[in-house]
Amino acid sequence: MVVAPPLPGAAPPMSPARLRAAFAVLLLGMLLAMLDTTVVGTAMPTIVAQLGGLDQLSWVVTAYTLTTAASTPIWGKLGDLYGRKGVHLSAIALFTVASVACGFAQDMTQLIAFRAVQGLGGGGLAVGALSLIGVLVPPRERGRYQGLTASVMAAGQIGGPLFGGLVTSFLGWRWNFYLNLPLGLVVLAATAFVLVVPPAPRRRVHLDVAGALLLTTAVTGLLLLTTGTGPLVVLLPVTVVAFGAFVVVERRSSEPVLPLSLFAERNIRLTTAVIFVVGVVSFGTITFVPLFQQTVQGASASGSGTLLLPMTLAVVVASQVAGRVSSRTGRYRIFPIIGTLAMSAGCAVLATAHAGTPVWLTSGALVLVGAGLGLSTQLMTLIAQNTVPAAEIGVATANTTMFRTIGGAIGTSVFGALLATGPLVTGTSHIFTVAALAAGLAAVAAWRIREVPLRSGAQ
Repeated sequence: MVVAPPLPGAAPPMSPARLRAAFAVLLLGMLLAMLDTTVVGTAMPTIVAQLGGLDQLSWVVTAYTLTTAASTPIWGKLGDLYGRKGVHLSAIALFTVASVACGFAQDMTQLIAFRAVQGLGGGGLAVGALSLIGVLVPPRERGRYQGLTASVMAAGQIGGPLFGGLVTSFLGWRWNFYLNLPLGLVVLAATAFVLVVPPAPRRRVHLDVAGALLLTTAVTGLLLLTTGTGPLVVLLPVTVVAFGAFVVVERRSSEPVLPLSLFAERNIRLTTAVIFVVGVVSFGTITFVPLFQQTVQGASASGSGTLLLPMTLAVVVASQVAGRVSSRTGRYRIFPIIGTLAMSAGCAVLATAHAGTPVWLTSGALVLVGAGLGLSTQLMTLIAQNTVPAAEIGVATANTTMFRTIGGAIGTSVFGALLATGPLVTGTSHIFTVAALAAGLAAVAAWRIREVPLRSGAQ
């Protein structure tokens, strides 16, 4: 048994200037985590040329994604139990040290191992930032802040390949990781100095180690199964047993790492379904639209990346509109409904693309997809946080973050299989037909969300 502080209901008042500074620091940390999800994509050929290991190439990305997804609920629970500021500082430090280690990697095995550790820190950065915003800002005001958060996430995820390509071209691939050292130190120092989270009375808690290990095993097994990595005869039973044991352990634990009671809330179940589809659509679009444009339409690598800019801008504008309007009016349910329908419409247009499809039509479809993502992504976090008591903000936030990542991984794997069903044009059509149908189902889930009034305080 260990001693830990429980989460306080609210942070002490911060001046507007200090709150803005704290928010900026949290966003910078989140940007680092999001960039490193995709930054190595354009550096892959150079990495292979220097380190070898072509057969292990996909693991440079997969290792980061796996540990990020598996660790988010654990980071969320640790923040709930031991104080979010200290746990967030630990995540920043881990991410920074692992980034430097990635830069020093001498072979592909070392790089993959260090990327896995870096992903652990990245998971803590993402969920920590969102959870801290949940503590510092009341739900009624949180929408406009989370609109900015969605913008940063989009910029990091979509801008990662472009940033990585520039750094690799001018400085070398290792600097994609070395640059995280000065940035990480700045974020670490600024977080320690600027962020004010109230002290809390101490209480005795049991750390749910068994639950954390079983959840990590289950999520890792699920993602490995969907990516076709490893023997099915081993992974399938291990994953099923781990999930079953996790449910048993969580029912008996006094401090479960992911309380199953969370899913008794209708809005939690529905936001989980919607955010899963958001992950499927966002990762699928970013991955397969550039591939289609390069292979079928003859665009260059940089040109196909540039063609994603309309989607990025749409995410930024839509998330700002949804965040500000929800903060001002307290109404939010309409945005994910419109957002999921927009995603469905955009994917339906992309499903009709062929070699002669004009750029303006593809760009228009990407604007619809981006607007849908902007209207939906962070509001799912807001709705989840508004549904649970303050002491469970961390696990509720981690749940949405984890299922978005899982949705992206599973969607990318399924879409990859669909792509192989025939010619590239046909496979791409199948991909976005499925994505359009999934977004349509998400619209049904969004329609069923109950619009609980946004709280004006952090409790």
